[in-house]
Amino acid sequence: MTALAPAASGMALGTVKQRYLKLPIVLGIVTLLLAALFLFAPRDGISTFRLGDATSAIVLPEVELPTASTSWLLLVLLVLLTAWSAWDAWSYRRPALWLPIVYGVLAVFAFLVWAAADGLVPVTGLLFGAISLSVPLVFGALGGVIGERVGVVNVAIEGQLLLGAFSSALLSSITGNPFIGLLGAMLGGVLVAFVLAAFAIKYLVDQVIVGVVLNVLVTGLTGFLYGALLVPNEEQLNRPVRFTRLEIPLLSDIPIIGPVLFNQTFLVYLMYITVGVVAWALYRTRWGLRLRAVGEHPQAADTVGIKVNMSRFWNVSLAGAIAGMGGAYFTLVSVPQFTKEMTAGLGFIALAAVIFGRWDPLRAALAALLFGFATNLQNLLTALRTPIPSEFMLMLPYVVTIIAVAGFAGQIRGPAASGKPYIKG
Repeated sequence: MTALAPAASGMALGTVKQRYLKLPIVLGIVTLLLAALFLFAPRDGISTFRLGDATSAIVLPEVELPTASTSWLLLVLLVLLTAWSAWDAWSYRRPALWLPIVYGVLAVFAFLVWAAADGLVPVTGLLFGAISLSVPLVFGALGGVIGERVGVVNVAIEGQLLLGAFSSALLSSITGNPFIGLLGAMLGGVLVAFVLAAFAIKYLVDQVIVGVVLNVLVTGLTGFLYGALLVPNEEQLNRPVRFTRLEIPLLSDIPIIGPVLFNQTFLVYLMYITVGVVAWALYRTRWGLRLRAVGEHPQAADTVGIKVNMSRFWNVSLAGAIAGMGGAYFTLVSVPQFTKEMTAGLGFIALAAVIFGRWDPLRAALAALLFGFATNLQNLLTALRTPIPSEFMLMLPYVVTIIAVAGFAGQIRGPAASGKPYIKG
């Protein structure tokens, strides 16, 4: 015992501390970029923020801020927060969760103040648009979370969204009922997921390759059917009845967030419910425990009687149904008809939200909201006529996606058995 004591003591003394340098590096780069923007492209005037809209029960006054001085004041606060994160890293302390959140809010606010010189930022409209644009991303991300948690990489989210959009447009046009269209979108997502599961689970084909091939297949198939079926019969087959807004009394009168969260369509309310149900069921139910066990250690799950491949098959199908609901947003809410390739790669951004959200439903939904906000911000900056080139505006959502995944993916680990086929015995 006495001989082991020095060794144990030495092991304790030799523990290697870790400095969390990634956050201060990322914050430092963003701070330098904002400083360069304010220095080399200065803007002066008054930045106006409208906190309400004409339909609000409680009218809030517009907030007017001097552009230059407010921008530099906010930049000073960002420098202090960056220094705080650097001091935490130097002291071997894990960065607090509130720090990047507060920094992100202040950084976006500083950028909006600079962009809105002698212009108007409709805060409610900006947030409302961000929520709306995030709907297909949230549904797609939830489908990706369920798929990867059970051990199957769902690269085919793009195809599930696209076939869901096509199916919902077709059935809603035929029946005149958007709820039937929504069921059709779920069926379209399940069909794509069914093929993915069959090849990946039964025939052990590489899951990423199957997902990419399915995306190409669905793109070509829907493009062909659009030209051969929908275009000649546009009035009968491509005029879907869409969901209308449903205003929730009292809640919709809350200043700023009321019109944003509680004056939406049925699909948005369904998104709220789906996120909550999936997040609760994944960690609080027998189904969620079995799903996570299959994705982390399928051999152990098999020894206690869980049918691993069957569980993967049905959960991937469920993930496809959820992603298909996101596809319904395009034709039952956003656009009054189906067009070729209308999902425009959002399935891959949803997949990035899964990684950025650490394979957690709530975090993935928040990551999807971030990407939706970036997309809507692009539209606002174009309207404000900022000196940033229009080409960069189009790149903005994808730049945010790359930064998010590159900045945080290295710190996290996905489900251990994700992407790995399971062969019994």
